[in-house]
Amino acid sequence: METLAPEILELVSRCSDNPSAFLALNDGNRRFAAEGGVVVYREAGRYLVAFGGPIGPDPAALLARFRAFAAGRRRKVVAIQVQGSEVDTFTSAGFTVNQVGASYAVDLREFTLRGSRFVRLRNKVSRAVRAGVEVAEVPFEAHAGELAELDAAWSRGKGKPLEFLVGQLGGPAQRYRRLFVARVGGRVTGYVSYSPAYGSRPGWLHDLSRRRPDAPPGVMEAVNTSAIETFLAEGASWLHFGFTPFTGLDPACEDPSASRWFRWLVGQLAVRGAAVYPAATQLAYKRKWAPHAVLPEYVAFSHGASLSAFVQVFRAANAL
Repeated sequence: METLAPEILELVSRCSDNPSAFLALNDGNRRFAAEGGVVVYREAGRYLVAFGGPIGPDPAALLARFRAFAAGRRRKVVAIQVQGSEVDTFTSAGFTVNQVGASYAVDLREFTLRGSRFVRLRNKVSRAVRAGVEVAEVPFEAHAGELAELDAAWSRGKGKPLEFLVGQLGGPAQRYRRLFVARVGGRVTGYVSYSPAYGSRPGWLHDLSRRRPDAPPGVMEAVNTSAIETFLAEGASWLHFGFTPFTGLDPACEDPSASRWFRWLVGQLAVRGAAVYPAATQLAYKRKWAPHAVLPEYVAFSHGASLSAFVQVFRAANAL
C-alpha cells in the first residue's frame, strides 16, 4: 500500500510531532496507508521496521491495522524513533517500549554565539574563514555532480552509508530541503542539507552532512553558522540536530513497559557501541551548539524486547 509523497508531506506537517518526520519521504521507504494515515517502514529479516509512530488522525487504529498487516505477512513489528508523545499509543497496543537515545534541538529565538561558552566554536569558524572557506545556499540540481564526487571522497574507508534514519539528497522531496555548501578556492569541501521540521517545535532539521577528509578545521561549523543566520533572518523557531542512539539516556524517561535487560543493553552500547553507531562523535558536535531541548526517543517491540529485532533496525538503516 503506497501513498504519494505529497500526501505524506501533508500528513507529516499536520499530524506528526517527530522533528525527523520528513525522513518519511526518503526513497526506499515503504508506506502502509489506512485510517486516513500512513506508517512508514522498511522490511528487514522477519520484521517490519517502522520509522516513528503512525502518522494520521487516529494513530491507535492505524497501528492496529499495520500490526494486522504485518501478522498477515508473518512478520513482527519494531518501531524506531518513537516520540514521547507516541509511547502511550504503542503501550496501549501491548508493545514493550524502551528509551534508546535522544534528539537535540536549539531554540533559535534564544540562540547566540556570544559569551565564553562559545569561544572555541567562534574560533573554529574564524579559522575556517581564514583558510578561505566561503559558504552559500545553493540548489542541489546545479551542483549534483560536485556533491556526488565529495560523497565518494567522504565515504572512502567508512563502509556503507547509513540510510532510513538519516536524510538524502535528490528525489521528489528535494525541493523542500535547503542545501548549504562550503567552498575553498571554488572547490566544494563540505555541505549540510536541512529538512523541514514540523510539530510543536517547527523549523529545520540539520540532516545529511559531509566534508572532505582534507577540509579545513571548522568547515562544518562555518556551514551551520551561515545556515543559522539565514534561518534567523527568516524567523525560524527551532534548529533540530536529530536522533543519536545511546545518548541522553534517563531512567526518569523510561516507560513502565520497558524491558530491564534491554535497558541494560542500551546502557552498555552507550559505553561500548562505537562499532555499531558513531554516537560519541555525533553527540560532541551537537553539544557544541548548546541545545535547549534534549528529547528522549524510543524503540517499540510488538512481541517483547528482542535483540534480533533491534539488530534488524540497524540492518534497515544499513549500519550492519
